Amino acid sequence: MTPHMNTRRAAALAAVAAMVVVGVQSGAATAAPGNARDGASVTRTSGTSGARTAIDPNTASERTAEIKSAQSDASSTADAIGLGSQEKLIVRDVIKDADGTVHTRYERTYAGLPVLGGDLVTHTTGSGKLKSVTKANTARITVSSTTPKTKTAAGARKVIWAGSGKPVLAFETVRTGVQKDGTPSRRHVITDAATGRTLHSYEAIETGVGNSQYSGKVTLSTTASGSGFELTDGDRGGHKTYDLNQGESGTGALVTDDDDTWGDGTGGDRQTAAVDAHYGAAMTWDFYKSALGRSGIAGDGKAAYSRVHYGNAYVNAFWDDSCFCMTYGDGADNKSALTSLDVAGHEMSHGLTAATANLDYAGESGGLNEATSDILGTSVEFFADSSSDVGDYLIGEKIDINGDGTPLRYMDKPSKDGGSADYWSAGVGDLDVHYSSGVANHFFYLLSEGSGPKTINGVDYDSPTADGSTVTGIGRDKAVQIWYKALSAYMTSSTDYAAARTATEKAATDLYGADSPELAAVDAAWSGVNVK
Repeated sequence: MTPHMNTRRAAALAAVAAMVVVGVQSGAATAAPGNARDGASVTRTSGTSGARTAIDPNTASERTAEIKSAQSDASSTADAIGLGSQEKLIVRDVIKDADGTVHTRYERTYAGLPVLGGDLVTHTTGSGKLKSVTKANTARITVSSTTPKTKTAAGARKVIWAGSGKPVLAFETVRTGVQKDGTPSRRHVITDAATGRTLHSYEAIETGVGNSQYSGKVTLSTTASGSGFELTDGDRGGHKTYDLNQGESGTGALVTDDDDTWGDGTGGDRQTAAVDAHYGAAMTWDFYKSALGRSGIAGDGKAAYSRVHYGNAYVNAFWDDSCFCMTYGDGADNKSALTSLDVAGHEMSHGLTAATANLDYAGESGGLNEATSDILGTSVEFFADSSSDVGDYLIGEKIDINGDGTPLRYMDKPSKDGGSADYWSAGVGDLDVHYSSGVANHFFYLLSEGSGPKTINGVDYDSPTADGSTVTGIGRDKAVQIWYKALSAYMTSSTDYAAARTATEKAATDLYGADSPELAAVDAAWSGVNVK
């Protein structure tokens, strides 16, 4: 693997994500003026400088209408950006900035076949003028024939593989099973349709870790049903929490109660895990809405759902995009559910990544995928402002998955976990994605808080830099705005660390200006983790 390169897959594939080591778009809005969105956009104050941050307040129905409008113009957009006659665009999302700039995210097909790794984002002015296009693969999408030379495997689908190098005709096969730690497995394998050679494979179940056991006494949004109550959150898209009763499939039973008083705060009570999962989903929804202006994980106002008590002594948690749901195990003793705030935020943020850049869960893009979940999960924890689980830059510190009181990961110096990378190097993409995520986690900490020793909410940190430089942080609120903007508008399925630097630079410029201290801080923080 060469520096700053990683394997990748197309954005349209299902994703599942978990926090424990076991080991899924880019361009410019359409060129036609009719594609410019008419919905109002507002600004919010972030941090202490009063800098404007773009927020998209459109309702789910408005978003649906905007996507439909962009799709109706997809053919003219394909022509405007120079795609071939065999290529078509499928709209995945539309985002409008405060200044009117529109970012439209697309998947591509070629001769009616899905193009894996062909995602792109167009960026247009409010008047509809095309500014630029970000592509996951800049190679021209074309193959000599769409007739395979090898036998089609049962259940395989024919695709164009554009994940790396020259596009080729290929087959995508999904192999299901169980991973070593009990996590479900849904491995996608891409093979060359001419030679049968394996081109790429990845695990679509992306694993994660993290009651109220962890957040103390909390307020839950529930729904009256008959003579009792159920864990259905009518205030947040209808999110429901189910008890799998140690099962490993289906939804299980909706959690109900007679008097609307849930759990006892201990792992020995079955409702307690459901309380934490339900609360974590609510806090994540509220954080997305308040800080990012996003209505739900997919931005469509619809809730995911949660499943607790998965398997027997299952020490993990995961997001599965195929069911659009979070699933939590009970830990090694079946009394330590992995449902802490940062874990809940982490898992749901895998869903957000799948709905936006859809970062491939392998190589450097896989590390960025994992780091995005750590960054947003940490942000949810700070946002919740719980006295029982105060905000920190430690991942999974409440669930004690190591059995010695240490957290799963550290953002200030990732290598303290014994495996994560503090800085970028040519081989970082060869690490497990939970370890290669360290580079981006470290970047986010430096951008938020700066380098050197400091104490935050009672936790001591001492963050170094690769070159010994001093980095001054801009505050977590601004840092998360920059990361989310980069993720939703400029990253694609194949983004690696070099491209992530470019994406965050563009995001900081959009939000704070080309001569802003925020942009300078982004550059300093990336240099601090050796991404230059």
